[in-house]
This record gives sequence, structure tokens and C-alpha cells, in this order.
Amino acid sequence: MLKFLSGVMIVMSTSHAWNNHLVHEESPYLQQHAHNPVDWYPWSDAAFAKAKKEHKLIFLSIGYATCHWCHVMERESFENEKIAAYMNKHFVNIKVDREELPHIDRYFQDVYLLLNRRAGGWPLSIFMTPDAKPFYAATYLPPDNRYGRPGLIGIAQYLYETFRDKPENVRKSAESIEAAMQRVAEKKERLKPENVQGIQLARAFVEGIAEQFDDRYKGIGEAPKFPHATTLGTLLGVFRLTGNEKAKRMATDTLEVMAKGGIFDQIEGGFYRYCVDVAWQVPHFEKMLYTNAELLEVYTDAWLLTKKPLFANVITATVDNVIRRFEQEGLYLSASDADSEGAEGKYFVYEYIPTLRALTEAGLEKKEAEAILDYLGITKDGNFEGKSNPHITTAVKRPKAFQKGLEVLRQMRQQRTYPFIDYKIQTSWNALWCKALLKASVLDQTYAARALETLEKIWKHLYRNGRLYHQMVSGREPKVKGYLEDYAFLIDALIEAYEKSYDETWLQRAIRLEEEAVKKFYENGVWYMSDEGFKTKASPYDSTYRSAAAVMVGNLFELAILTENRRLHNFAADALSRLEPSFAKSPQNFPSLTRLWLGYRYGWILIKGKKEILMKYREKIALVRYPFLRSKVHEEAKLLACRIDRCFAAEEKMEHLLEKIE
Repeated sequence: MLKFLSGVMIVMSTSHAWNNHLVHEESPYLQQHAHNPVDWYPWSDAAFAKAKKEHKLIFLSIGYATCHWCHVMERESFENEKIAAYMNKHFVNIKVDREELPHIDRYFQDVYLLLNRRAGGWPLSIFMTPDAKPFYAATYLPPDNRYGRPGLIGIAQYLYETFRDKPENVRKSAESIEAAMQRVAEKKERLKPENVQGIQLARAFVEGIAEQFDDRYKGIGEAPKFPHATTLGTLLGVFRLTGNEKAKRMATDTLEVMAKGGIFDQIEGGFYRYCVDVAWQVPHFEKMLYTNAELLEVYTDAWLLTKKPLFANVITATVDNVIRRFEQEGLYLSASDADSEGAEGKYFVYEYIPTLRALTEAGLEKKEAEAILDYLGITKDGNFEGKSNPHITTAVKRPKAFQKGLEVLRQMRQQRTYPFIDYKIQTSWNALWCKALLKASVLDQTYAARALETLEKIWKHLYRNGRLYHQMVSGREPKVKGYLEDYAFLIDALIEAYEKSYDETWLQRAIRLEEEAVKKFYENGVWYMSDEGFKTKASPYDSTYRSAAAVMVGNLFELAILTENRRLHNFAADALSRLEPSFAKSPQNFPSLTRLWLGYRYGWILIKGKKEILMKYREKIALVRYPFLRSKVHEEAKLLACRIDRCFAAEEKMEHLLEKIE
């Protein structure tokens, strides 16, 4: 890893025409902007002090290193010397890496939602008063008016002149927004458990998803189309609980279409973040570690239910791709870019005639080559700027020479430049990947060994002196302290690690982190994303990936059942009741929270038995339909099945115990 990253640092140290206050930052995203003519500051006391002292508005821009539209806005506006000169004269400009400071991003995404009545995205563009109160929010802004959007320079001029001429109007607007955000943050209602009926909640969730479901192309909603992995996972969980066939059909149909579609890299494996079209053919070509982690987990759940070879193939191809591209000495880098050599998708797409020529020159008959291109949807017209992003054309039978053709297509990519890889290592995303690998080990036991190795390295490199850290960059000592998501996702992975190995070390580490997390992030019935500085309430809504607050409360329930701790179970129930009282009106918008409430209403079950028996029956335990199941080593002769308050079955044979559970 150190050898790989040293090359990155050499590139970063090259002389440039412009240098701003980001030059000493570790974040790969901030380094990308360190040589813009815009005089960027990192999120810091110095930036806010300057704004107050000079009585300047603040322009806050939030993005991440592999964000395509962030690159576009940089090329169009932040590298434009005329625009930079205006912004430097009239604004204090702050850059934030949303992956480095997720709590800052979450707060301002909520501001955007409040002002625009729809979800935001990246780049996020926020204008604030000199005392850091937001009053205008947008996402991507072209340099001037176009695409029906106002341009950055026009908006900046208007807001500056308004503030200059009518400062009180701007302040009043900012104060009203701050008050509205405060009201949202202070909601402390509870949802009484008796008001949540499991079967009704499960039915409402499925019907809510059905209203949004695309029956033609599958998936949820219209373009742009996201995988919604946690939603699909909850649908599968509902089927396992209630036998709801509609839930299973929507989930498995979507997973099958995605597996054959352009959101999945048909040549090398792994998933892109989302598709821009309704038919799953054309993605933004960035690959995120968290996307692949969450989808790996849900494809494993689907394979356990269906045993479809397609799902097994997706699992192995995804693992192979992530290991090949992102793994560095047992830890995993964050993401790869959509752009290559300055063009989006250049590494991934194919032009018809050159590809046909490459196949025939490799020894394939012309008809065989044409059949392979037909099967992969590589056409003369293309589906992406005259070229084709491969996807399986289901109307065409898989050609006999397909495997040979696939090798040729891979060799063609080897002649191209792979996109930039964001080289920071994040605790939260590595933990998500470990959890997914551990679950996928029902197909291949080597996955579990890899995951345990990574968890050990996380503990060594990112847990220092009793403090968990969020990330490390360039092999340096970690500096960014851990957030709720780091604790929540790592505890979740450690619990899974215990169940795959029955090594008590993993469970004790999970308990230790749980105790720390409650002290750091839980305050007066509210979970916060961070424990110092800028505090943002943790949302139970699954946005870019699963809700850390929901995962954390789920961890409490699972640790309670594993340690048979009724007090902890009661604490978890109380914390659950406070998460989002109104969620039951639209559970489809809260898939992780819905699954959590179902777990509470139906109850977690613990299997207790000798280690050698539990290890022997590991796959059969994984195949149990009941989704809220954990197992633990004990040395008594009989196998036991227990709830938090009692054991309800004792058997000598595992088959009989599993029958009782079912």
C-alpha cells in the first residue's frame, strides 16, 4: 500500500500555477481542488473567522473525489479565472469532502431538502451569511445560465448584491431556515411499540414499494435509477417472515435485471453507483465500495432463497473485481472514478467496428464475433455517446464462444487507462464490505478469511488509544475521529465475524465499541453523527447507504440477545421508539428502520450449542427462513433456542431445533 500511495503523493507535490489553502489537506477530493484559482479553504475556524472579519458571504461546495458532476463544475467554473476572481473578491470559499465530513454534508443536504422540497446530491452548493447561516442551496451549477438552470456567476452576483444592499433580508431568511432546522432536530416524540403491528407494517412496506415499482424495467422509481439495496434486502426479509410473494418477486426480479444490465460491469464484474436511464443500461461509471458491499449482501440473501446460478456468478464476479481494484494490503480503497483520460466512461465502453475487429483478429469467426456483440448489446449506434456500455440482451442466447470473446474484451481494456481510484481507507465502508464478505462466505469460505484479516487490520490501524478513527490516507496516522457510522458498521461486522468464527475476541470488541458509541453519540434520546464540533442528528432514513442510527440500534438488539442482557434489550427498545415516530405512515421510505421494527416485533432468536456443532451446521443455519437469528457457543449437552426472556426449545439434533424455530 505504501508503495502505491507514494506515487500519488509525488503527483500531488508537482508545481502548479495556483495554490490555495487545500494544499496541505489529506483528502484526495480536496487535493483535486488544491490548485484551482478559487481560493479554497477547508472547513475550519480560519475560514469562518475570515468571513466574519471581512464581512463576506460564504460559498460552501461539497463533493467527493469520484463525483462526475463535481469534475464538470470544477472544469467549467472553479478553473475559470474570471469566475474565481469574482468569488475570491466577494466570498470566502470553503471546500468539503462529504466522505471525510459526512455530518457536515448531511446537515446541508437537509438544508437543501428544506429549501427545495426534493433530495439534493453532489456537488452541493450552499451560500451562507458571514456567521455561517445558510440561505441559498443548489446542487450542480453551470458557469452561466443553461439547461434551464441559473449559472454560478449569475447567482453569486445576485446574492452578493442583495446582501450588500439589503443585508437584513438575507439575515432574516437565514435565521428562519436555522429555526426550521432546529425544530426538526429537536423532535423527541416516541412511537409506542403497541402501535406497530408486525404483519401490518410488513404489508404496508410492500404496498408502498409496489406503488413506486417499475413493472416494465424493474426497480424502484424512474431515471436516474439507483439499486436501493437496503430496500431490496428488506423485501426479502419480509418474504422470509410472512411469505409475501410480491415482496420476493419485486426484489428478485430487480436483482436479476440489474445482474444482466449495464449497472453491472459485464466485463470485469462489480456494480456502478446508479444508472441514468430507466432500463438499467447506461450508468454513471463510478464504482463505490459501499455500493458493492450492500449489493453483495443482498445478492447473497437472494441466492440463499433461490439458489439461482446468476446470483452466485454476480457474487463471485463482484468480489473478484473489488479485490482486484480496491484491495491494498488487506484494506480497501474507497471508490473509482467515472472519468478516464478526461472522458466519462472511456475505460468501460466499446465501439462496434474496433471491437468486432479485435474479436476476429483473436481467431473468432465473424458470425461468432457478431453473436457476442449482439449478446452484450454492443451495436453500431451504441447507447452512450456513440459507443456501447455492455449489458446482456436477454432475447439473444449466450454464444458458445462467449468466454473467449470476454477475454478479448478484457484485453482491450488493458490497453486503456483505468480511472482514478480514491485512495483513502474508510472504516465504515471497509466494515460494510467485511460484513458482506462474511455473509457471502456461504459460497466460498475464503471470503470469511479475507474479511477477518481486514477486520484485524482495521482494529490495528484505525483503532488507536481507545479511539476509533474514520479514515486514513497515504499510509499516514489517522486524524479524522470516528463517526457514528464507523462505530455502527464496524460493530455490525464484528458481530458477523463472531458468528462465522465463534472467536470470543470479535464479540468482546463489538461490546467495547457499543459502550463507547452510546457514550459518544447518544444524548437525550437522540443519536448524533459526531461527538464534537458540528453536531448533526443521525437520520434513520437510508440515503446514500443504510442508516447508521438504524444499524446502531439493531446492533444493540443483537448484542442483547448474544449476551442475554435484558437491560440492554430494554435500552435498545427505548432507543428504537425514539428514532422516527412518523415512519409507520410511509415505511417504504425507511427500509432499514422497517426491518429493525420487524425484528423487534417478531423478536430475535438465539441458537446456543457447542462450537463444533454450530460450525458444522453453519450453512443450514444461514438457510433458515426466519431472518432474526443469531447463534452462540455454550457447552451444555443440548442445543437451545432462546428469546431474550426465555428458552423455548431444547433438542439433541440441530435439524429438530431448526424445525422448532421455523
